[in-house]
Amino acid sequence: MTALPSKPFPWAEAMRFGFGVLHLAPRDFWAMTPRELAQAILAVRGVATAPLDRAGLDDLLRRYPDRADMPGATP
Repeated sequence: MTALPSKPFPWAEAMRFGFGVLHLAPRDFWAMTPRELAQAILAVRGVATAPLDRAGLDDLLRRYPDRADMPGATP
């Protein structure tokens, strides 16, 4: 069985987030597991959502049509 190539762990990004965003002390950062760091990232950034697709945009346009009296509306 051949092992799949894996991406190296993103240490630079992890350290920027841990030190820069979470303001962790080095001892606390290095004591975290990758799973704990991942949960901290989710707590700050939230879960990524898919961008709005065409059907979603069409639904919003149908539910909230432009009004002629709104700034930027085209007649």
